[in-house]
Amino acid sequence: MSKNIPLSPIDHVFTGTGSYPIEFVFSYKAQIDEKKLLTSLNETLKIFPPIRSKLRKIDGTYWLEEGQNGCHFEVVNSNINFDETEKREIFIDPVATLEGEPLARIRLTQTPLGSVLGISISHCVADGFSYFFFLASWVSTFHRKSMLSPSHQRTLLIKDSAGENIVSSKELFKNTGLFLSEKRADINRDKLIWETIKISKEELKSLLEKAQKECTVRLSFNDVIVASLWKRYMEQWKTDTKDHQTFISCPFDYRRLIVNFPQTYFGNAVTLASTPLSYERLMNAKLSELAIIIRNSIASIDEKYVNDGLKTMALLTRDEGISVNEKIHVCHPENGLLVTNLSRLPVKDIEFNAGPPVKFEILTPANRGAVVLPGHDGIEVRVCCPF
Repeated sequence: MSKNIPLSPIDHVFTGTGSYPIEFVFSYKAQIDEKKLLTSLNETLKIFPPIRSKLRKIDGTYWLEEGQNGCHFEVVNSNINFDETEKREIFIDPVATLEGEPLARIRLTQTPLGSVLGISISHCVADGFSYFFFLASWVSTFHRKSMLSPSHQRTLLIKDSAGENIVSSKELFKNTGLFLSEKRADINRDKLIWETIKISKEELKSLLEKAQKECTVRLSFNDVIVASLWKRYMEQWKTDTKDHQTFISCPFDYRRLIVNFPQTYFGNAVTLASTPLSYERLMNAKLSELAIIIRNSIASIDEKYVNDGLKTMALLTRDEGISVNEKIHVCHPENGLLVTNLSRLPVKDIEFNAGPPVKFEILTPANRGAVVLPGHDGIEVRVCCPF
């Protein structure tokens, strides 16, 4: 018998058209045993019911309905090896976060030189932490090792939506860092443009040292990386007029911020630190100035901001219906950049008796999104550019 799990207000943001599914592909130098992989997947899904769920509308909101067909798994045989094509999307079976559709799709591609594992999971089911928590648990099951138990207490993030206030786009931005605009466009993967920036450990060190000399506030690598990307891409993507605001947005995981919140929470436990700055000031600012702005924006997030944001999103959905979430953007759709730092991803641990992944790639179709990933000698930044 199926059970239903309610979506939290932030989960609802990632439903409908253009809702940012989380997608990675992992390339292995040997072939993975597909039968053992599927058996271990089915065992893992028993403790991760959201992964095997579909959306169901109940009383004006979405719920996750557990079922046997919520996670689609397939095996594909291909003559094309991972390094022989730049179209890595052929190794992914993308999810659509729509009512009645599977919210997880996993494709194992067997190639002449090994296996490629492509995993697409709806963002309404999992954030970045949860995505890799699930993968780590799957690996543990595959190797018959113990794992941490996930928490599925989504009601912890469901706030009272009582109140008379009508939520404006200005109020939504103030309380959540999110942007209310036109309905998100359908994802046309053929038009996505990706750029890759490789930054060595030596270059990272030099970048931080240069910025640190210009200020007394202690900066982090993340501060200066985000600052440099902000200036670089706002100049590269500049609109016809320079007289406008630019916006930088950074996801913030609040699992460790909220008192008594489960550290193994499976779902979305993220908010956004979003900051506006005029184009002229951005172009004229030193790297250290921008780094401090970013640092202060992230440091300003507290439990009140998180709770106010959840209530604001709930009020918006109550007043305008769940379809309004398709008008919510995680970065400014015209003059913004979203930077997610995943430089500490445990990629080498995603191992299924075929050695650790020799290569991997993120394919999340998020326009104006940059993801900082671990590189061979430093970091690698993957940027999904506006088309």
